[in-house]
Amino acid sequence: MKIQFAPLNVPLQRRLQTAAVLQWVFSFLALAQCCLAAFVLLALSDWWMGALLYAGWLWLDWDTPTTGGRRSRWVRNWTVWEYFRDYFPLTLVKTVDLDPTKNYIFGFHPHGVLVAGGFGNFCTEATGFSRLFPGLRSHLLMLPFWFRVPFFREYIMCGGLVSSCKSSLSHLVSRPEGGNVAVIAVGGAPEALDARPGALTLQVKNRKGFIKLALKHGAQLVPVFSFGENELFDQMENPAGSPLRKLQNRLQSIMGVAMPVFHARGVFQYSFGLIPYRKPIHTVVGKPIPVRQTSCPSSEDIDGLHKVYLQSLMELFEENKRTYGLEEDQHLTFI
Repeated sequence: MKIQFAPLNVPLQRRLQTAAVLQWVFSFLALAQCCLAAFVLLALSDWWMGALLYAGWLWLDWDTPTTGGRRSRWVRNWTVWEYFRDYFPLTLVKTVDLDPTKNYIFGFHPHGVLVAGGFGNFCTEATGFSRLFPGLRSHLLMLPFWFRVPFFREYIMCGGLVSSCKSSLSHLVSRPEGGNVAVIAVGGAPEALDARPGALTLQVKNRKGFIKLALKHGAQLVPVFSFGENELFDQMENPAGSPLRKLQNRLQSIMGVAMPVFHARGVFQYSFGLIPYRKPIHTVVGKPIPVRQTSCPSSEDIDGLHKVYLQSLMELFEENKRTYGLEEDQHLTFI
């Protein structure tokens, strides 16, 4: 394989953008393991009392990720996120105003490999979420497993990440005064295994849990489509039934985490590595779907609203696809 190296005279701004994305990839793939190792080493050192005190804090603070988390405006406004935004670049597109007295569930599509658009738009202020949607607070839902990792949980909660368990979502969208936005990557871990350039297949047909909770609490549903999300990484071929896919599905059933075998570019060369490609991401927030609160929704209620949601998502995609570089004959597929 011929390696294409980056030129030596790359502008400093682009170097800083690459560094910002590198730290994000590290945070996503390795920071949790480093934090866990640091806690174990602390517990085994002469500073074991610090580990004991933190363990006590962890016990007292255990439920915070399921009760709204602990956002930090300071962390969300770090300058590093502006460099992260400009690397792709990343854009958040508003189609209509949202009433800050209501609660919302944003259905984010597609999941992509590392949910770059979801993180950049809803866990930082780099693309101006609070400016575009004044009075609303965004929370990206993440697997509960990650909030059990010492130190790492504190960092991710600063950006607005919260647990994806049922009680966490219910807490957010049951706020009487409104103003909460729960962002869910609906396709979840299975969809990440099919995230590759050109992919337009969404795992959403049987995803109805968020629909039920929207009905139960009267939260408005908002489809969100992130154009370019699947263009950031290549992925090893893993068709259904292949040995690799069987192994990935097995690991996912055990760990609850998808293990896509992905690659893109490196820091100083463009031929291989784990840094995403510089591809634009346009995350379009659609129109809200009014939801009438139903304390005990029936299957018919859930299926009916789910059908409306899928239609709204399809319309959002079709109305914007030509604007963001797709062809007229490209369409979404729901599975």
